[in-house]
Amino acid sequence: MRQLKQSVIFALIISASLFWPLLNYGQGKTLELLPGSEKLGYDSKSGAHRLVGTVNFVYQGNTMYCDSAHYFDKQQRVKAFGKVHIVKDAINLYCDSLDYNGKTKKAKLWGHVRVRDQEYKLSTDSLDYDAKKGRATYTNWSKIESISSKEVIKSKIGYFYPDTKDFFFSGKVQYKNEELSMTTDTLQYRYAKQLTQFFGPTTILRGDTKMFCERGWFNVQTQEGSLIKNAWVKQEARTMIGDTLLYQPQLGKSIGKGHVEIHDTLEKTIFYGDYAVNSDTTHSQFLRGHVLARKVNGKDTLYVHADTLFNQNDTLNKGLYTKAFHNVKVFNSTVQAVCDSLYMNQQPEVLNLFYSPILWSRNAELKGDTMRVFLNDSVIERAEIRTKSSVVMELDSGTYYNQVAGQFINAYFQKNELIRTDVRGNAQTVFFPEEELKTDTLVTVKRKGMNRLYSSDINIYLDSGEVTGITYLEKPDGVFYPMNQINKDEQFIPSFKWNPMLRPKSWEEIIH
Repeated sequence: MRQLKQSVIFALIISASLFWPLLNYGQGKTLELLPGSEKLGYDSKSGAHRLVGTVNFVYQGNTMYCDSAHYFDKQQRVKAFGKVHIVKDAINLYCDSLDYNGKTKKAKLWGHVRVRDQEYKLSTDSLDYDAKKGRATYTNWSKIESISSKEVIKSKIGYFYPDTKDFFFSGKVQYKNEELSMTTDTLQYRYAKQLTQFFGPTTILRGDTKMFCERGWFNVQTQEGSLIKNAWVKQEARTMIGDTLLYQPQLGKSIGKGHVEIHDTLEKTIFYGDYAVNSDTTHSQFLRGHVLARKVNGKDTLYVHADTLFNQNDTLNKGLYTKAFHNVKVFNSTVQAVCDSLYMNQQPEVLNLFYSPILWSRNAELKGDTMRVFLNDSVIERAEIRTKSSVVMELDSGTYYNQVAGQFINAYFQKNELIRTDVRGNAQTVFFPEEELKTDTLVTVKRKGMNRLYSSDINIYLDSGEVTGITYLEKPDGVFYPMNQINKDEQFIPSFKWNPMLRPKSWEEIIH
């Protein structure tokens, strides 16, 4: 974007210096003939002075050369034909014919129009100039190119206002140099504000960076550019999309506002938000407002929603960690979670959940003050639950619940199903063992009763939420109640709470 400032704007400014001295006819009302004209005639009927053969003259401060010319003194009009050449200081103008009206202050140039100085030249088929309005116009394509470099700007229509130094290019505007190219429908430059504006679909290419928008602006003085409406900036493996993108290359960052997306094809991650900052300097992304992160792992996708999110990559743009704050929700097809804050390591893949987190996997609900969840391609392998830890497993559609509580719980999973819990410190369990009743034709399952056990440390083995084995590291305090004698005061652990309404049912639900 810096190259856009240095090159496009310079080309615009030089165009003013080309036209203004040559076509500002504000001096004198008579034509001064210089030596060299081979023939001079006068037509009394038309009032035209006719000059033929190597015509040289000065009119209203401009020196002109041509093959022939007509001068109408009453109308203050000059018509020049054949190899027209106008000279003003180091600026030269060439065309096949010229018609200038001194009263209306309008000039028309036709055929192979060229204007050049020591640095730039402009080529077009025809050119109009209105001195009263201070406007030069071409309507049939023009090319401005540098003599010393490979800079070129083309457009079908162009307007120049030398007084205010405002410029307008329209109709398939193209700019190219060795490093940058830009195409747009309309390009406008306001010198007083040091501001360029472009309108219509605009594409900018610079090195490995590609940009697009439907309108935008660029401030030369502050070096800030804004891409507006359906805007995107693509840099290597990362693309930023938004309603408005503020591109700040001098700070190494882009700011997005309104339905912002950041696509990272290297990490297979997409970030969504209402406001976003992508920093090339710190290799990070910051988002707020309806934030959603979507990461593809194998055949599954992990979604994280929060009010605010910060993502950090390394210098090779590989993911290091992600932080999410306030109203955090996590969803994939087999694991869901809610908490207030989240810290996710990328390698290894670990979710750190803070402030009363809840984790769900199949029929199990895990809770605690803090939690660490170890994943492998979004498949949960282990969870560490610290302080006020509990695991609740729904049985028989909510009729009963197997429950585990303690100070610290290590929970182990296989294919996202809880298969073992190691409880350390004030271990408490409530579970409902079952037995199978077989007949010749049927196998039925029947609850035998309720077991309530307390111990310092317990290891519990499970299958589909059912307790299949228990190891006590110290002698437990336990009691068994037959189903018809269950003590309702001991049916639940002290911290029991079942939260089906908090569990995300889909990734679409977590963003509402």
